[in-house]
Amino acid sequence: MPARTLALATLADLLSMFAAQSADAGRPMITDDARILDPKACQLEGWTRVNRDSTEYWLMPACNPFGPFELAYGGGRTHENGHGDALTESLVQLKAVVKPLQVNGWGWGISLGADRHLRREAGNGWPGDVYVNLPVTASFRDDEVVMLLNAGTLHRRDLHRTIGTWGLGSELRIGEDLYLLPEAYGNDRGRPFYQLALRYWVVKDRLEIDGGFGNRLGGDTSERYFTLGVHAQWPPFLP
Repeated sequence: MPARTLALATLADLLSMFAAQSADAGRPMITDDARILDPKACQLEGWTRVNRDSTEYWLMPACNPFGPFELAYGGGRTHENGHGDALTESLVQLKAVVKPLQVNGWGWGISLGADRHLRREAGNGWPGDVYVNLPVTASFRDDEVVMLLNAGTLHRRDLHRTIGTWGLGSELRIGEDLYLLPEAYGNDRGRPFYQLALRYWVVKDRLEIDGGFGNRLGGDTSERYFTLGVHAQWPPFLP
């Protein structure tokens, strides 16, 4: 496999592991947090990610139907320059909080998921790549600064191999409804990636827009990407 293609495939695997993000941490962070939707509430996240040779379009709805856990299911469609477009990924995730996060406190949770890569030549059926992730979140200065730490594993079904994954990020409030989101994430088999993004709440806790860019640390422009997204959350309404 050419080096550029292998690098992009590795990046796609890392992103898919964190694709279903929580209601509070939300778009566009890759590093997950230890929060879930309120019971009976739902959300919809959609985003576009522009790579050097392709553009991805994602939709990821999620609901908390019973209270103890949040369930997300969605997927991505990829347009490759000069090669048309196709549905490329389908992902399902279950996430629960073990210790709820409180203001100026900390909490942690667990997420389990499976990611099916539809265009992969081997191992593209369910359950696909299976992962487990442990998000830890800490609040400082009355939520003005929130730190996020992830540690987990991802089993690549096509390679019959399990790799370690990690993420480290923060939510920094720089305005009434504006946040700066720096983070780094990666696995145990290569240089990590970084991302720098902004999030703006158009309607507080209901509708936000975001955008950012990322790249592999110390890399050239072949793995650089830009992202733009929207996140809508509804108050509890399920029966």
